[in-house]
Amino acid sequence: MTELSATGHLTIADHQLEYRMIGPSPAEAPTLVLLHEGLGCVGLWGDFPDRLAAATGAGVFAYSRAGYGASSPAQLPRPVDYMHREALDVLPRVLDAIGFRRGLLIGHSDGASIAAIYAGGVPDHRIRGVSLIAPHFVVEDISVQSIAAIKRAYETTELRAKLAKWHSDVDNAFYGWNGAWLDPAFRKWDISDHLAYIRVPVQIVQGADDQYGTLKQIEIAEAECCCPVETLIIAGAGHSPHREAAEATLRAVADFADRILEGHGEATYGYAA
Repeated sequence: MTELSATGHLTIADHQLEYRMIGPSPAEAPTLVLLHEGLGCVGLWGDFPDRLAAATGAGVFAYSRAGYGASSPAQLPRPVDYMHREALDVLPRVLDAIGFRRGLLIGHSDGASIAAIYAGGVPDHRIRGVSLIAPHFVVEDISVQSIAAIKRAYETTELRAKLAKWHSDVDNAFYGWNGAWLDPAFRKWDISDHLAYIRVPVQIVQGADDQYGTLKQIEIAEAECCCPVETLIIAGAGHSPHREAAEATLRAVADFADRILEGHGEATYGYAA
């Protein structure tokens, strides 16, 4: 196990992955593990990790996957099953490296899909629940259309310069994600079969105006999951409710985490092994 400082890098296979650890360490309290979106990274979570740690008393761990933020670049092109690889090959190593003992996975967009794949594909008793912000379980036409549009924006507007402030190799970050989603083979991507194998409570938070997915994603989860599913649809929010409706999203995620952890006898400041 790596001794965690507040910030640093983890060596996972051939990559150096940047991370932030806010609040108590995994040895001292439950840990909320944040999994970022397809163009996200540690920095793009903003102050959400800090506020989540303050609201729950739990530790909050965020890391940038390979190709993002200050992590080492990913090999391109990404395969169409890249989220499965992140969930089943990389994430278990990250959890072991930080000494994860128990807590929740909290993912946004691609990160939410990765969390769902992990929870449904890895029998890990340490995971007590998953909170999914704007998840994708299947590919919709609206997803492909918006991702094609953002490619045009990246190549013709100031979007590339804006993203370059957050990613050390911005083309690696952007084209790794964008190229996989626009690969014709990706239209068959479907992780709904993983949902039936999730054995912990699930929360889904989605903006009513999400430009990358419809409420069909929630309908799939409600139909496929055997575990309890809580949903929150936030009016006026798009694909990033933790930024566009920060207070409502924070309250919902923090409340879910508190209830799940208390339900396992893990009161915020009374954590024991």
